[in-house]
Order: sequence, then structure tokens, then C-alpha cells
Amino acid sequence: MVNCCGLLTAKKEPVPLKSIEVEVEVRDHVATVVSTLHYENKEDKPLEAVFVFPLPADAAVCHFSAKIGQTQVVAEVQEKQKAREEYDDALSSGQQAFLLEESEQSPDIFSLSVGSLPPGESASIRLEYVTELAVQADDGLRFCLPAVLNPRYQPQGSEGGSVQVTSVPASLVPYSLSFSGRVSSPRPISKVEANCSLDPLQYLNTEQTQATVKLAAGYKFDRDVELLIYYKDAHQPTAVVEAGQASAKPGTLMGDPVVMLSLYPEFPQAVMSSVASCGEFLFLLDRSGSMDCPMGNREQGQTRIGSARDTLLLLLKSLPMGCYFNIYSFGSSYDHIFPKSVEYSQKSMDEALKIVEKMQANMGGTEILQPLKHIYSQPCIPSQPRQLFVFTDGEVGNTKEVVDLVKKNAGSHRCFSFGIGEGASSALISGVAKAGGGHAQFITGADRMQPKVMQSLRFALQPAVVDISVTWDLPKGVSVSPVSPSITTLFHGQRSLLYAQLTGESSGATEGCVTVKYSLAGHPSQNQIHFSLKPTEDTGLTVHRLGARTLIRSLEMEERENRGQQNGGVKEKVVELSVQSGVSSAFTAFIAVNKGNGEAVQGPLLRRNVPTPMMLMGMRKCAKSIQYGNCASRHMLGSSGAQRRKVLRGCGNLKMSLCASEDPQPSPMPPREPLLQLISLQKASGSWVLEPALAAVLGKTSEEVEKPKPASVNQEVWATTLALIWLHGFKMEAQEEWELLALKAVSWLHTQKAPCVTECVEAGNALLGCKVQKDALGL
Repeated sequence: MVNCCGLLTAKKEPVPLKSIEVEVEVRDHVATVVSTLHYENKEDKPLEAVFVFPLPADAAVCHFSAKIGQTQVVAEVQEKQKAREEYDDALSSGQQAFLLEESEQSPDIFSLSVGSLPPGESASIRLEYVTELAVQADDGLRFCLPAVLNPRYQPQGSEGGSVQVTSVPASLVPYSLSFSGRVSSPRPISKVEANCSLDPLQYLNTEQTQATVKLAAGYKFDRDVELLIYYKDAHQPTAVVEAGQASAKPGTLMGDPVVMLSLYPEFPQAVMSSVASCGEFLFLLDRSGSMDCPMGNREQGQTRIGSARDTLLLLLKSLPMGCYFNIYSFGSSYDHIFPKSVEYSQKSMDEALKIVEKMQANMGGTEILQPLKHIYSQPCIPSQPRQLFVFTDGEVGNTKEVVDLVKKNAGSHRCFSFGIGEGASSALISGVAKAGGGHAQFITGADRMQPKVMQSLRFALQPAVVDISVTWDLPKGVSVSPVSPSITTLFHGQRSLLYAQLTGESSGATEGCVTVKYSLAGHPSQNQIHFSLKPTEDTGLTVHRLGARTLIRSLEMEERENRGQQNGGVKEKVVELSVQSGVSSAFTAFIAVNKGNGEAVQGPLLRRNVPTPMMLMGMRKCAKSIQYGNCASRHMLGSSGAQRRKVLRGCGNLKMSLCASEDPQPSPMPPREPLLQLISLQKASGSWVLEPALAAVLGKTSEEVEKPKPASVNQEVWATTLALIWLHGFKMEAQEEWELLALKAVSWLHTQKAPCVTECVEAGNALLGCKVQKDALGL
């Protein structure tokens, strides 16, 4: 009989995981994260506890150890199958063993197995990883501690098994989380923001270059922990040289110094102010059932699909005349508005918007692979560079297949991705953007989708950077071996990272130089960094591990591309590098065995799956259709090692048959806010017409709007001028959202060569009670 004291799952099974403590140290734009997981077996039989949980997709997991009583066991990296067999053998012989492995389907999911935990025994698991922090639209650095792991939809017929996830609604997670952080930088820290309550920032010195961060008491395990860190004079090009590991062989990645370069290219203002007037813009929208969840973690509020509809309105109004576009939807199947991309015009925009306004989250599962294949099968339009925008909550199980497909077609397009809501797969969102030479954005909590999407549209409208080359100027006797892949994409003000191995020694000079050359809109440009070859102190092996992670990910993709061919032992190279660097990979795992005093753990093992939080709010009756295969909580009494491994690798197929499509009554559309109402009235050309709906947005009657119009100005010019004044006078806080469509309006006004522009602006200011200068409008 099971003793049901202590923490319980929804099935009334005891949970052996009691608490998680997370400590984060951020140095400039790199974070080191140490998580300690405390387990205790309060049952009367020995346990095997299995915990499937998310990590950042680009994390370099570099340490794993277990402490049982006073005994500490440090894990080593081994080839994955060998590690699994050692784990199974240890459990079969009654020893305690610990296994940490990356999912074969997605690099942002890990599985931790704690085996043979005797009755009354406690164990503490220490897990460490390093990761780079992404630069945001407002120059903040984003750190995310993933807490939410939503079920991943596994398309029919996709490669590999599904990932077994035992989940509960976030509010019912039966273990606690504590979080504390320390931030340091050569530059002062201006502020730290979070999506959950923080204690006040504590500065540790008068220069304000060091500070501590702590979650306020009462944190609920209902969202990812997201920090935005802001430095003064942020994002200067930097170089960090890290000494090699003393115990490693010289000439190897770990034995030689490694340099990490952070580049922030600045493009000429003349190029940046010119917006491309061509392109093929393809918008791929997730309409699976989970997109009916609220954007934030409150039951009330705009849904993901609602926010996506508003964003598509903004995008369609901001596109330049002369471009081409199409909109695709996907769920269990996919659909498109036009059979092929059409030229952007008033007629095509109106037709698309009518369909967008009716879009619901009613297309079932999340099968993104097939619509992508269809898009890539369509011929590109000459002189219209293809730009793909992907909107999804990222809950798919075939991540690597999707990323590989985007990478295969990277030469024909740029891919911009948007992860919507808590638990969006960072492996998918970041992976497709990186593979497609674009940019990834995450929209969580109370974030507005529109400003982030418009930043990506501005990137898409920038001229493509071509002919990128990197040259090194190093002292005699020092050679360089690039560790990271060649740079294929540069965006204005966005960081590009380079890792390189430095071999040999210099007898005299102590400085190196790297030059990045590229061509932008026909103009040759370059950025240059001079750096000291003297190793930076106190970085440990962080740079080496990040460099190793970068090289491992590159080799893994090469192995998948050439699978089934003679690929020169790429998998073996990954295993060798992973073992040498102590950084996890798809082909390796961390294994630790406590041989202790030789006493075997007696009795059959009970299996306990530790639940992970997932977001279910807003899914209403659809939540009832999330089903797990019957392996999800099996007790594994007397099972063999092979049987246990089979379960862990996902024999219980996770099925998601979200049933929004069963509801014939779509949820009523909430009234649009005034800004979106104004935007919805704009014509494809950029102009507005004088109509009662425009007067209503401006807070006036039709007569009040028409009366002050200068006699020599036509109605369309007057209406467009009023709309621009209203935007500048009342909506400057949302300028990122309307800036591009306002530029289009100004361009249209210039083509009209309207007389009395000054008189028009003065009359508009008087009508609306504003003081907007003509120059501020761009007129």
C-alpha cells in the first residue's frame, strides 16, 4: 500500500521532488545557471523518479552531480546508449544511479532520471548550464528560466517517438521554486525588469556595476521566469579571450585559448532610412486549439489568436506598395488565402483582411511541416526577396525536422519567428530564425505582440547584407580556427557572436584584430575590433563551453543533413567533442553511479513521473481532449531496464486533439481600441478618406471634422493629415507599431503635391487640440 503523505500528483501519487533552487550569475551577456533539485522518498518502497523539463534551446549543460547523504557523485559525459546501459545495469544491481539526457526530438527538453532512491532517503541533484542572453528590441538582454513545458503535438508519420511529458496545470505544481540572481557588467546596470514580482534591486557597489536580483515571496509556478536586464551605454563590441583548460591537451578546443567576439554592426543612416519597396511577404499563422489560450496568465484577456489577428492587420497596413504577399494558416491541416502570392493592392488587402477577421483557433493540432513544404515548393518571384513570418505557440514534437527544412531552403528566403505565450519551444522559435537567417522574438505575459513584430518587419525591409567575410590579423606564431559557423546574416544594432580557437604563442605582440566586411545596398562596409590576447580572469571555462555548444549544434545539423550517407564520422566527432568539453549533445548523456558501500537497494522499483507546469487556461473544454498514452504514469514494478528506457523515450504517445473546431459559435470579437480602429481605416496606398468612422476615432462628428478643412485641400489629403496628427499627438507611446504605416502615409502625401500644407497642419492641430509640428510629421 502506498503511503500518501507529503506532496501528491493529481493522481494522488507521492511526488519525490520537493523543491528546486535556482541561482543565476549574469556577466555582461552570458548567464551561468545552477539548479539544485531536492528529492525525498517518503514511500515504503524504493523509487525511480523521472522528471522531463525544459531548458533554453541554446544552453550548454556542463555539470551534473548528485549528493546522497555525505556522498557526492559527479557525473561524466558518455555516448548516450552506453550511458543508458550503465544506468540500467546499476539499477538492476541495486545501485543508485542518475541519468540526464537531451530529448532526441528537441534540444530544449531534458529528462532527469533518479534511480533506486531507498525509502526515507534524500538526494540533491545539481545541474549547471551556461547560455547567451538575447538582445531585445529596446536593447534589454532577455534571460528566461523555462518553467512551463506544454505538451508537444507529434504529427502523424513524423520521425522518432514522441516526448513523454507528465504535466499538471501550473497552479497545481506540487513542489516549490526559489530563484536568486547576481548581475555584473563593465558598464552600470540601469534596471532589471521581470514578468513576475521581484524584490527591489540591490546594488553591491557605488559604480552600480554589480547587483542582486531575487523573486518576491509567493511566486506561483504559473509562468516562465523572464528577466530583462538593461545596461547604460549598452552593446558595445567586445572580445573575451579565455585561457585553455590546464589538464586538456594543447591543440584541442579545450586545451587552447578561445575568443568570443560580440559584434553590433552599425549601418549607414542613409541606408537605414530607405525602406525597401519590394519583397514577397508570407505570413504563416498557427491556428491550433492552444492558440485560444489568453496571452497572459489570467483567464480574462486577449487570446493568442486575437492578438495575432490584430498583428496581421498592422502588418498588412504597413506593407509597401509594389510588394507581393500571402497568408497561410495551419493546424492539423493547412490553408492559404490566395493560391499563390498576389501583388499588394487595395483589392487584395481588403480581401485578405475580411478572412483574417474571421480566423479562429479551430484547426486542431500543430502540423507546421507540411505548410512549410508547400511554401518552399512555390517558385520565388523575381526581384521580390522572400520574407517568411511564422507565428506559433511552438508546441510541436518534430522540432528538428522543421528546423532542418528551413535550413535546407535558407538560400531562398529569410525567416522571422514569433513564439507566443508561456512554454513556447525556444528550440523551434530560435531554431527556424537562425536557420533561415532571420530574427526570433518571444511574446509572453502582458507583452504586446505588435511592437516586436514591427521590429522584425523593419529588419525584413532592410536591404539584405551580402558578401560577408571575416578576416583575422594576429601576431606571428598565433593561428585561428573558427568554432562558430560562418556569419550569413547581419542586422543593424543586433548582436552577432563569433567563437574561435587560438593556437600557438606570440613572442612579442599582445593584440589581435578581426575585421568583418560586407556589402549593404551596394555600399561596401566593415566593422573592426582590436582585442588583447591576454586571457580574461575569472571566466572559468564559460567561453569554451559556449564555443563547444555552438560547434556541437553545427555538427549535429550536418549529421542530420547527411544521415544515411558516408558523412565522415560526424556523429563520432560530436561524441568526442561532447565528452572532451563536458557539454551535453543529442548523442551523449550525463551518467553518475553511486557505488557507495556496496549494499544493494532491495525490492522492486516504483516509478514516479514528476509533473511539469503547463498552461491550460482559456482552453475550456479543449483541455479535456489532451490525452496521454497509457505509459504516462506506470508503476514499473519489476520492469527490466530496457522496459524503463522504452517508456522514458516515449512509448506513451502524447496526443492533442484540441476541440475548438467543435464549437460552431466563434467567440465574439471584443471592440478594437482606437489605435487599431484608425489603422483599420487606412488604405493600401497609405491614405485615409474622410468618413464617419474616422471622425468617430478622432472623437468628433463628421460635421466637426469637415468644417475646418482648408478650401484648397481635397478630402483625402485632409483626412490623412488628421490621422497623422492624431497618431503623433496621442499615440507616441506606440510609435513602434504605427511608424511604418505613417511613413507610407507621408510618402502618399508627398505624391499629392498638396498646397497649403502648413495651413492644413495648423487647422488639424486646432481641431484635435494638439501641437504637432509640420516637421515632426515629415511634411
